[in-house]
Amino acid sequence: MAWLRWLLILLIARPVAKFMTGADVTGEEHLPVRGPAIIVANHNSHMDTLLMLSIFPARIVGKVRPAAASDYFLKDPVVGWFSRNLVGIVPVARDRVASGEDILAPAKQALADGDIIIVFPEGTRGDASDEIARLKSGVARLAEAFPDAPVTPVWIQGAGRVLPKGEAIPVPMNCAVLIGEPIRWGGRRTEFMDGLREALLRLKAEAPPLRWQ
Repeated sequence: MAWLRWLLILLIARPVAKFMTGADVTGEEHLPVRGPAIIVANHNSHMDTLLMLSIFPARIVGKVRPAAASDYFLKDPVVGWFSRNLVGIVPVARDRVASGEDILAPAKQALADGDIIIVFPEGTRGDASDEIARLKSGVARLAEAFPDAPVTPVWIQGAGRVLPKGEAIPVPMNCAVLIGEPIRWGGRRTEFMDGLREALLRLKAEAPPLRWQ
């Protein structure tokens, strides 16, 4: 199944992402070349996942797995099979937080297996304004569990214009993807989360004007 996922990403997802967004990508030299590693990005659209899978070299993309809400992506058997096997999601059971279960266990196992995990710490998609919401601290727990794993901030500008929350049909609109220098776990969750948010906002400030209006 891994080969089918690899082909899907290279032959379908990547061309579709480039056609729909004409994405301007900067900072690709900061992408990890092996796992365990954590990618942290803002989240305004399902297009974000497509864009993230499209920016990695072909030799690495098979190890790149987006963390995604199981209550959303696994509730339908067909969508669930597609999400697990072809998108390669790492499920996060948001609806079981109160149970005391370690909902990050699948992500920790993926990191232990050497995968590169994409985390959207806002927890859900925002609107098309590209404003960033409060970051949830799950990413800090992952960084704490894997303190040697680089945490790479990524700012995605404009994806909410392509496929806004609540819409099903994407519209071609230019996007920008800015990849920052990795940061490391320093031992304190509050400082780590503050540093991560500042890194994302710095990338946002550097985003070029979007070319398609």
